[in-house]
Amino acid sequence: MMTPRLLLIYNPFAGTGSFKERLGDVVDIFVKGGYSVEVYPTQSRGDAVKKAFEPEIRPDVIVAAGGDGTLDEVVYGLLKSGNQIPLGYIPVGSTNDFAATLGISSNIIEAAGDILGGEERAIDIGLFNNKTFVYIAAFGAFTDVSYGTNQGMKNVFGHAAYLLEGIRRLGDIKSCQIEVTVGQRKISGDFIYGMVTNSLSVGGMKNLTGKDILLDDGLFEVTLIKTPRNPLELQEIAGALLMGNTEGKYFETFKTPSLTFSSEKEIAWTLDGEFGGNYKEARLVNMSRSVTLLLDGDHSHVLGS
Repeated sequence: MMTPRLLLIYNPFAGTGSFKERLGDVVDIFVKGGYSVEVYPTQSRGDAVKKAFEPEIRPDVIVAAGGDGTLDEVVYGLLKSGNQIPLGYIPVGSTNDFAATLGISSNIIEAAGDILGGEERAIDIGLFNNKTFVYIAAFGAFTDVSYGTNQGMKNVFGHAAYLLEGIRRLGDIKSCQIEVTVGQRKISGDFIYGMVTNSLSVGGMKNLTGKDILLDDGLFEVTLIKTPRNPLELQEIAGALLMGNTEGKYFETFKTPSLTFSSEKEIAWTLDGEFGGNYKEARLVNMSRSVTLLLDGDHSHVLGS
């Protein structure tokens, strides 16, 4: 009987770079768990996509170690390949929103062990035009903070680095005039921010994406923030967000399996915290239960089946 193969794709620059120090321990855990391990450190953006899409030898399990961006690349490569390979995740980024939603341990050794003891659980993945995202596609105010924040600041200050960068940009909020098509319904207006999510946590903050959230129900949670007309309204919006309340008059919130954004001017989008491109039209579709994660523990609060 052949020894099962595990492909470990890791980003050596994610977070504080601490994963490199525990790499030997992680490989040892997987080898003791019965796997033949291939290790691949990414060198630049897009490397994880290529490796997950065309591994030299098809593995039985793929493990992504890095931030949400690394996970996103591995998922994209897997979906492109059409291979139904179970995926494990070791979160070592600066914020790790998706891991927080699923309760995946931020301890590298614990996360590796949980992959070995995990069961296969299918989750939804978002399709954005011809790209994919795992948990969030967003436009507008502060969406470039995650990829525009200096990596050195992220390493030193962690999540606080995002907050510092966001505060610095408060005076530069711009409005986007957009039409959103949801089935037969159209929503038109000026918005400073919009997000299409499949997560409990965004930017390290919980309770912003709605209620009764499941990652395998085939539905996105959508939040649109209307453009404030004066500083007082902006202050009210900021207060509502800090309280995790997106049900007021400044917000449009709903669930949907698909939707389209249209605008006369190109709008910059982020996908899982990375720059996703500029578009006048964006079509988003929920690909229900299209990727299988290896998860340990009870996830009934976010997985329905």
